[in-house]
Amino acid sequence: MNITKGSKVKILVGKDKNKEGEIIEINRPEFRAKVKGLNLIKKHIKTTKEKKGGIFEKENFINISNLALVGEKKNKKEKAKK
Repeated sequence: MNITKGSKVKILVGKDKNKEGEIIEINRPEFRAKVKGLNLIKKHIKTTKEKKGGIFEKENFINISNLALVGEKKNKKEKAKK
């Protein structure tokens, strides 16, 4: 079973280990995915005439091999395919 946008996944390694979330973006050529609300980084934005600047948090990409699909039928965890 392949990972697709909207799939429920569990993070296997890193600072957000054992947390679950939903895929919001996939970068297939680099085998990376963004998970909603997880792996947050701080982005510094400069003030412009149109937008106010500041420090914002946003999701960063995670390697697909570090994600496991959470099966909805049996709550079974399946290793993700690349």
